[in-house]
Amino acid sequence: MTGSDTPPSFRLAYVPGVTPTKWVRIWNERLPDVPLTLVGVPAAEAFAALRTSDADAGFVRMPVDGADLSAIPLYTETTVVVVPKDHLVASVEEITTEDLADEIVLHPLDDVLAWETLPGRPAFERPATTADAVELVAAGIGVLVVPQSLARLHHRKDLTYRTVSDAPASRIALSWPEEKTTDLVEEFIGIVRGRTVNSTRGRQPTPPQPKQRKAAGGAGGKAGGAKAGGAKTGGGKPAARSGGKPAARSGGKPAAKRGGKPRGRR
Repeated sequence: MTGSDTPPSFRLAYVPGVTPTKWVRIWNERLPDVPLTLVGVPAAEAFAALRTSDADAGFVRMPVDGADLSAIPLYTETTVVVVPKDHLVASVEEITTEDLADEIVLHPLDDVLAWETLPGRPAFERPATTADAVELVAAGIGVLVVPQSLARLHHRKDLTYRTVSDAPASRIALSWPEEKTTDLVEEFIGIVRGRTVNSTRGRQPTPPQPKQRKAAGGAGGKAGGAKAGGAKTGGGKPAARSGGKPAARSGGKPAAKRGGKPRGRR
């Protein structure tokens, strides 16, 4: 099958924690003939998936890696600490990193937060993944600071989470290869940005049309409208004057003065 024979499709990558359900639903409503395939990728591999054409676009975590990729920042996530339900932190709504000074704070190898200084005390070794770190939290080994979406993704009934007000935050963006900004990529950008199906993006505005002139009559005349077939029918004078002077004056002067000189001059 040649490239021209290949039916259109769209591959959308997304990193853990992102839920693209809403955008996929809108895509399926607007482009039912173009299947959208979801491609789940680890955060560290998202940019490679875009460069190798494993995906046409993707939801990634910022910063975007490289000038060859375009990106639209979408939202910033809340950062939380995951703790056992009976932990002291669970009794409050919000904490700071200073409140974790005496805690063992797990730092998985796939951590997505840009720490300048890690809070708390380090663990003996770093867990390989966030999922592994969550298991260690449940075992009472330490606590874990992550974006809220990852805390929800790895939710357990015996764990809870609370906001960390001064921790670094993770930002989510839509990204795609700049040189491959196809029509389908533009369609998905429009969906993510909330454009309606009738959006005129990319279309030239319709120029104002000149006002229509009054309908012309015959070839080159002003006949038609109120002057055609009305008082000046046929191009002559009004019907009331046809045949000469007004009716009241038809026949010339009064009869008594017609035909001779005044009587006083006999």
